[in-house]
Parts: sequence; structure tokens; C-alpha cells
Amino acid sequence: MQNVFSIFWREYKSYFLSPIAYVVIGVFLFLVANRFVFKFNEFVQLTFEATGEAVNYQQTIPKFSINDTVIRYLFQQMRNISLFLLPMITMRLFAEERKTGTLELLLTSPLTITQLVLGKFLSAFVLFLTMVLPTALFQYFIFLYGNPDLGPVLTSYAGIVLYGAAVISIGTLISSLTENQIIAGALTFGAFLFLWIVGRVSDATLSAWGEVAKYISITSHFTNFSMGIIDSRDVVFYLSFCFIGLFLTHQSITSLRWR
Repeated sequence: MQNVFSIFWREYKSYFLSPIAYVVIGVFLFLVANRFVFKFNEFVQLTFEATGEAVNYQQTIPKFSINDTVIRYLFQQMRNISLFLLPMITMRLFAEERKTGTLELLLTSPLTITQLVLGKFLSAFVLFLTMVLPTALFQYFIFLYGNPDLGPVLTSYAGIVLYGAAVISIGTLISSLTENQIIAGALTFGAFLFLWIVGRVSDATLSAWGEVAKYISITSHFTNFSMGIIDSRDVVFYLSFCFIGLFLTHQSITSLRWR
């Protein structure tokens, strides 16, 4: 574990020695905050208008769910935005080491490949958690001025964590396949875009292909979490996705050792 932590801490600190971490975190929080303010204002306006009409016509004041209207939308936006920012985090994990020649030194050190892969993966994953953690402030304001259910908030955060781990494992794999960070970033972005489009296809069709697309879509499995439902099939999917990504990364690095 000490070797894994050493690799993790070395990589995690390196993110903040360059503009990468600040740019990714800043852009992510700006976009999420923008979506939060837009949707929250829309919810407040809708509530006031519906309440005013109910009072004028002496009808029962309708009840609106802030969980369904604001919170679920916010987490869906977090999911989509992170999908297009995470390639900036994962593209350098192994590509930079391969380009500078330091990967050969790591492969000849007492480190095992498993420790190396886990350390690299954890550095990107913890940076992702660092990026997501400040969004709890938005939830604080919602609970301060509203009365949402806590359950869907907690399950949505659990879904975001599992979703992030799965996506980052794919980015780690792609980074191990090339020594060019730009190529790694472009391929990762393309892979993430494909995973997002597959989810859209599954929503647009009811055919057998739509069911297949829904099953393999990494975004579709997040829906239940955002609704406050923890389905073991979704948990297993994300964990399996993450395991396969890390296993293939391990095999990719192992092949480099024998070249």
C-alpha cells in the first residue's frame, strides 16, 4: 500500500503544479453553478406562478418536487459535463511517462505493475472527487431554502462516484496505449462521446438494439441513482466496467515490459 500511496501522491501533486487541475476544476464548477442557478430560478418562478394561479382561482396549491426538478437535473449535468472534462485529467497518466522515458524506470523499479496502475488511477479519481466535492455547497443552499429528500441526493453522489471511477478507468487504459498526450486526450474524448451517444440512442428507440445500447451505455446506468434508487445491476455494471478498464491497462503496461 505504501508504494501505491507514493505513486498516487506524486501524481496528485503534479496536477496542481500545472494549470490542468485549476482549469478543469474551475470550468467544471463554473458550468455546474451556471446550470444550478438557471434551474433553481426556473423552479422558483414556476412555483410562484402556479401558486398565484391557484390562489386567484381558489384552487389547491400544487406541490412541486425540488428533487425531480432541480437536484436530478443538476446531477445529470454534472455527469455530462465531467464526461467531456475528464480526458484532460487522464490523458497524461501514462502517455507522459512513455514520452519522457520515465515509464521504463518505473517498470524496472521494485514497484509492481498493479501498484503502478492503481496509484495512477487513484490520483485521477481523487482529483475527480476534489472536483465534485464543492458541489455539496449547492445542496446546502437547496436544503437551507427548501425541503428536499436526502435519499436521492446521497444516491446521486454514490452514482457520480461510481460513474467517475468507470470513466477514469477507460481514460487510464487509453493513456497507456500511446506516448502522445494529445492523441490520448482525443481518443479518450472520442470514447466518452461514443458512450454518451449510445445512451441517447437507447432513449430514442424501443427496439432490441435500443435495449442493447441502454445496457452498455455508461450514462444510462446513472438514471436510477439520480432517482434515489440503488439497483445492484447498476453498481455491478460500474464496478465491472472499472475492473475491466484497469485490467486491460495492466495488460497494456505488462506488454511494454516485454518489448
